[in-house]
This record gives sequence, C-alpha cells and structure tokens, in this order.
Amino acid sequence: MEYNQLEILFEDNHLIAVNKPAGVLVQPDKKGDKALEQLLKEYIAHKYNKPGEVFLGVCHRIDRPVSGVVLFARTSKALVRMNEMFQTKDIKKTYWAVVANRPENISGHLTHWLKKNEQKNISHAYDTEVKGTSKCELDYKWLKSIDNYHLLEINPLTGRHHQIRLQLSKINCPIKGDVKYGARRGNGDGSIHLHARKAEFIHPVKKEKIEITAPVPNEVVWKAFVM
Repeated sequence: MEYNQLEILFEDNHLIAVNKPAGVLVQPDKKGDKALEQLLKEYIAHKYNKPGEVFLGVCHRIDRPVSGVVLFARTSKALVRMNEMFQTKDIKKTYWAVVANRPENISGHLTHWLKKNEQKNISHAYDTEVKGTSKCELDYKWLKSIDNYHLLEINPLTGRHHQIRLQLSKINCPIKGDVKYGARRGNGDGSIHLHARKAEFIHPVKKEKIEITAPVPNEVVWKAFVM
C-alpha cells in the first residue's frame, strides 16, 4: 500500500483520522512491514512539503485484521490530551461485527475477565475473576441479518487485548473469518469482519464535538449489509 491510497476521514492542524484497511499494521513490528503510521507520515510530508521528520502520535491501535477508524495526533499537545481522553473513556468507539450466529438476546451487556498470553498473542476470557485477569466490558445490539450472517453493533467500555473478538466468541457469536476465536474458516485475505465504524469525542483543542464514521470495506458481505 502507498500513502496516496489512504482514505483520510478527518484532518486538521491537530488530528488526522484514517480508514485503516484490514491487513495493515497501525505501527511497525519486527517483520518490517510498512505500517499505517509510516504511510501517514509520508502523506503529510508530501501534502505539506515538510522537510525532515514528521511528528505523528498514535492515539490508539486496532488489530491488523480489523478495518476502520484510527486516530493520530499531529501535535504533542493534541497527543497528550487524546491520551487523557482515552484513559478517562471520553472517546466513544463504535464497532460493527459480522457474526455467524445471532445472539440469544438481541442486545446486552457482556462482562468477562481477560488474560493475555503474550507468547501466543491470544487472550482467554473467564466468567469470574481469576488471578492475573483484567475486567472487560462491552455493550452490543443486533442490527440486521442476511442469509447466514448477522450484523452487530458493539460499544466497548474497556480496551483489552482482542476484547471484542473474544467476548463475542464467548457467547457463541464468533466473528466471520476469525479462526483464532472460533470461526469455522478464515477469510481468503486474512481479514476478519470487525470494523471500527465510528469515533465520537470533543476536539482536544477546538472543544467542538467530532464524529468520524468509516465506510465499510468494499467487500461482498459488508456491502450486502449497507445496501
């Protein structure tokens, strides 16, 4: 992927938001694949003819196989304030997930205790607190069904490792393509059908309400839900 292929959702002097494609890392890893952070720095350097190193702060991350809204700060002031807002849960994030089974209840609140296995990059969820676990919570609601799939809207109330993927799997609603957490088969491109649909917050500098929505990927199942 090249910087001129990025789908910019919001941009001003303080913040920039992009619709991350599934398969692209937010930040570089040991493998050296070009990440969203690097692509955005190239985009900013080219657009504004900036010599030298471009400042760009990562406000949060979403998993590699997940698509959708990712927020970055263009100034250190904005980064500090956005980090504070994430910590105080003043940024509302909404996800869409395509699942194989419709949940027993069409809406609900899920609470589990999560433990991450760093070596295997996988998490396990428990119904009650266990030593070494962290509490994770989300709200969900059913939006629509087509053929063999169902669209859920999720509002995570905590930000744990693979939280949405794991919690939906725990109620027998594995996300399409997510073989790590119970899907029967993967998607051909390695993606999963989890999309960071929306971010809502008060601008860290201008103090205006900001609502950023990411279009779903140009893919058959996603498109069937939004037509």
